[in-house]
Amino acid sequence: MSKGDRFFDGIMILDLRKFITEEKPYWAELESLLSRLERKIELNLDLKGLQRLHYLYQRASADLARISTFSAEPATRLYLEALVSRAYGEIHGSRRRARRFMFGKWFFSSFPRTFRRHIRAFAVSALAMLVGSLLGAALLILAPDAKGDLLPFGHLQGDPSERVAREESAAGDRLADGKATFSSMLMTNNIKVSITTLALGITWGIGTLVILFYNGVILGAVALDYILAGESVFLLGWLLPHGAIEIPAILLAGQAGLVLGGALIGWGESIPMRERLRAVVPDLVTLIGGVALLLVWAGVIESFLSQYHEPVIPYGIKIGFGVIELILLAVFLGRCGRASQASKRPSGEVRA
Repeated sequence: MSKGDRFFDGIMILDLRKFITEEKPYWAELESLLSRLERKIELNLDLKGLQRLHYLYQRASADLARISTFSAEPATRLYLEALVSRAYGEIHGSRRRARRFMFGKWFFSSFPRTFRRHIRAFAVSALAMLVGSLLGAALLILAPDAKGDLLPFGHLQGDPSERVAREESAAGDRLADGKATFSSMLMTNNIKVSITTLALGITWGIGTLVILFYNGVILGAVALDYILAGESVFLLGWLLPHGAIEIPAILLAGQAGLVLGGALIGWGESIPMRERLRAVVPDLVTLIGGVALLLVWAGVIESFLSQYHEPVIPYGIKIGFGVIELILLAVFLGRCGRASQASKRPSGEVRA
């Protein structure tokens, strides 16, 4: 090798070292970003983060092309090849990767967003129960002798004041060691009713409306019976702690049934029924899953709180507890998930 060749080769080595020193921080940043994305499969990048990832990927790709001309750094070349390959897979293949189920994100974000997306179906569900409640109250006034037919539960067919006196005079822990069993029975029964309410959406929503209407008739008749007997405070203290969650949960099940019925009807849409059903299945699963969790809570509260009256637990505490529950549920369904939804951009989010 001539003296001139040795000089030229030295310049190349010096340039390579400078090149690696200047570019290494960018490689490290890209590697750190990829590691975060690979560790947290649920992580999403906003538009700025996506642009940075793409820039670092393009820069590393260009660096790989440049360093391939140098035979003196095979280890660096292999490192860059692996880095660029990881970045390519993250950008172009990540949407096909299976996501892990994240309970917190599902319950606190997906569930309330799904509720709001089908808010009209919920309004129809609530209207059906309200109409039933008004009819139940009217029937009790117009035909008081039909009380036994309106109220299918034996403990509700007697005089409300007598029941209140009996409940308030009961000594000791009325459920004793049976709270867990009673609570489980309530959960099982209410969840079964909710699933039936959803499943009857297969009748184009008619069966769902019938169940909501019928439950409304019972609720209206019971409420007016206790109000006319002057037992409004007892009624609120008895129903509010668990009813503040249980009744909305039944309405949510009705909402799901009406969504199913709407998908079957189609309302003039040109999309095939199979495709319409496939599109609403995730929302139905989300709604009924949320309903089940709400009913678990309602069952616990009914067993451990609602069944205990004055003087064991003051009615004011029970009513206040129920009102707080109702407010929190309204805030949860109306507000949760909005921040994550607002942060998304049409072209600014990738699954990571």
